[in-house]
Amino acid sequence: MIDPAARALLEQIEARGVPSYHTLTPAQARALYLERKGFTQPDPPPVGEVRELAMPGPGGALRLRLVRPAGSDARALLPGLVYFHGGGWTIGDLDTHDTLCRELANGAGCAVLSVDYRLGPEHPFPAAVDDAIAATRWAAGNAAALGIDATRLAVGGDSAGGNLAAVAAIAARDAGGPSLAFQLLIYPATDMRCGAPSHTANGRGLLLTAEVIDWFRAQYMGASKAYDDWRASPLLHPDLSRLPPALVLTAGFDPLHDEGLQYADRLSAAGVVATALCFERQIHGFILMGRVIPEARTAVALCAAELRRALSG
Repeated sequence: MIDPAARALLEQIEARGVPSYHTLTPAQARALYLERKGFTQPDPPPVGEVRELAMPGPGGALRLRLVRPAGSDARALLPGLVYFHGGGWTIGDLDTHDTLCRELANGAGCAVLSVDYRLGPEHPFPAAVDDAIAATRWAAGNAAALGIDATRLAVGGDSAGGNLAAVAAIAARDAGGPSLAFQLLIYPATDMRCGAPSHTANGRGLLLTAEVIDWFRAQYMGASKAYDDWRASPLLHPDLSRLPPALVLTAGFDPLHDEGLQYADRLSAAGVVATALCFERQIHGFILMGRVIPEARTAVALCAAELRRALSG
């Protein structure tokens, strides 16, 4: 059974006639995604420090936001999480995920560096991948200046951001660094072919529909349609060994459920310490919706607790 709170939200969205993303332009979809934050997300909690930063990226300067947890010593080297927001590689930004990053920072006692990577269709694949890899390297290389302990650095993200975190972890391994301590993969997109059974079972009436997925994929992949490129589909990388420990969180009523679980299984089969955790009654995107879906607050707390444990040093 779908969570009654999630069902109520879906019914409210339908009653209000909120348009589906795939019926909008990218600019309109981005505005709607940001506007929805005020209705579904909790108020942003106070934190110790927020810094707006920039780094030289593969396609120009990239914006970043550094959040340090409430009560932390400004001089302390904290564990760090490089975070990539969700939004189908097309929508989302530092502001849509600011509350979640603050919650993770406070709950895990770590610094969170959120990355404003380039989006499609203006910047198609592999621009977001290139930015994610560059940001991970930059965070490790500038860790001391950021107040981060480079030996306790993780990557994470939700949905499209979970995809980028997984790809950044593989790229770091293949390049011989930076060394990463953990992956936080929240309902990650891992297979751009979108052929798993959950895409059919959960592809209608649950916010992230098959049409929306197709639209996101078209904005991101452009004309290339390189769905079998591991940088688009990390599940298809032939070697997932020697990667950081991972928490792979999925949702039972999510089209991406199966490919998230498959990725966790592949990690485990390759000898990586991976935990698969499914919120059986939830829909895609729920972790941002703590104002209206109480289970989201539980999910955030679990993610933060796993981060704290993994990065405790």
